[in-house]
Amino acid sequence: MNASLPAPILLGIESSCDDTAAAVVAGGVLRSNVVSSQRVHAGFGGVVPELASRAHQRLIVPVVTAALDEAGVERADLDAVAVTYGPGLAGSLLVGLSFAKAFALALDRPLVGVNHLEGHIYSVFIEAAGGTPVAKPSFPYLCLVVSGGHTELILVEAGFRHTLLGRTRDDAAGEAFDKVAKLLGLGYPGGPAIDRLAATGDPSFHPFPRTRLDGFDFSFSGIKTAVLYYLNRFPETERARLLEKHLPDLCAAFQQAVVDMLIDPLRRAVQATGVRHVAVVGGVSANTGLRAAAGALSREAGFTLYTPDPAYCMDNAAMIAVTAHFKLAAGHTSPLTLTAEPALALR
Repeated sequence: MNASLPAPILLGIESSCDDTAAAVVAGGVLRSNVVSSQRVHAGFGGVVPELASRAHQRLIVPVVTAALDEAGVERADLDAVAVTYGPGLAGSLLVGLSFAKAFALALDRPLVGVNHLEGHIYSVFIEAAGGTPVAKPSFPYLCLVVSGGHTELILVEAGFRHTLLGRTRDDAAGEAFDKVAKLLGLGYPGGPAIDRLAATGDPSFHPFPRTRLDGFDFSFSGIKTAVLYYLNRFPETERARLLEKHLPDLCAAFQQAVVDMLIDPLRRAVQATGVRHVAVVGGVSANTGLRAAAGALSREAGFTLYTPDPAYCMDNAAMIAVTAHFKLAAGHTSPLTLTAEPALALR
């Protein structure tokens, strides 16, 4: 038994979409983080749910074993098992949840269910053993969650109290990135490819529209349609020449429009709440354009900005284990009858 690690020692499991992940946290500090990303979906332009769940079944045992080995932890050392139970793909969630429940039952350890969005919200608290100390936000803080499936603006208070201020009324920002990347012939996942190309492009190349809504809500369906209509203006051969010559410019113009639509509600929410600590999390928070714009806004509005290390922006189990650390400290555990909730809302 590893008596050198501080308690509690938690195993976290994440399988909500197409990444099979496991992590170990001891005393709130990350000791290991293993992620196996599924490559099988690239040829389909998106995640195929049945293929994802089958891949999770193959990968869950070796990924958990690798996380325990990397942390130098035996199964008997664990104080609790944490797992994502929603939102996400039903089959993918079931694989991780079923494994975690069986693991907790076999070890006679508590089970801690974690909302996937909670994981992203508290990803700014991840601190790896031996790494650089991480500056952490004080409560309350505003959190912009931007991922492939979710775009939400949340006021986070201590004790796992959350107030939803705004959300997308249609598509998530990450989905818009992937769909537009497909239109541009960039493959899947498209967000990182657009970000790389945008770095050398001209964001003023074309004035794609910005959707502005009342309150703090978002909408990204219009920008996808605008890109499609723009491309359809050109005959096939002319469109091919356009993409060959101006692909970075198109990426930069599209990305700037999405970033503007994310930053505007965030700016107004900061003004309305007076909160001085702001986090931007989720897969799209790794986007360099969004990070630069959020940084500029923080300097302009005078708040402190927190973003996770890029390794913890995408789906990972480190955020699940760290969130569970706080939940366990507050006395929050889950019954073994916990069910997968694909459409789970933030609570």
